[in-house]
Amino acid sequence: MGMKQVSAKETLTITTHIVLPENTNTLGNLMGGQLLNWLDVASAISAHRLCKRVVVTAAVNNVSFQHPIKLGDIVVIEAKVSRSFATSMEVFMDIYVEHHTTGEMIKCNEAIYTFVAVDQLGKPIEIAPIIPETEEETSRFEGALRRRQLSLILAGRMKPSEATELKALFV
Repeated sequence: MGMKQVSAKETLTITTHIVLPENTNTLGNLMGGQLLNWLDVASAISAHRLCKRVVVTAAVNNVSFQHPIKLGDIVVIEAKVSRSFATSMEVFMDIYVEHHTTGEMIKCNEAIYTFVAVDQLGKPIEIAPIIPETEEETSRFEGALRRRQLSLILAGRMKPSEATELKALFV
């Protein structure tokens, strides 16, 4: 009996934070470690929404700091599972700064984390497949397999010759 498929939108998690003085460096910018913590929590909630089980962070695949986030800024993180595999899942996050007076959301950064669902003994468990519904979700879904293969190669857990999705990019 197969698992129930879950739409990517069912995993959407939105968190909001204000950058306080204790979150900043001497330049008045949000410290990267604080943002990483907020991202870890938001993405863990998103991953949990897929499998309704305990999830553990397996990898921080990418965090791009494209624009500084300043003291007093309102930070909005949107996290959504982009693809699930047998026991792991990729969570893609968009980070925005909300303009103080207009409410306009300006995208400033993005991140990708990988989680593994585990049982009460910490052993990986099977999870449901994600169904992308929008063009953006489909694009991220398709890219997730390539990103996974690259991560496995870099970790020494896959031979480059076995990375069919990556090889297809160069043929």
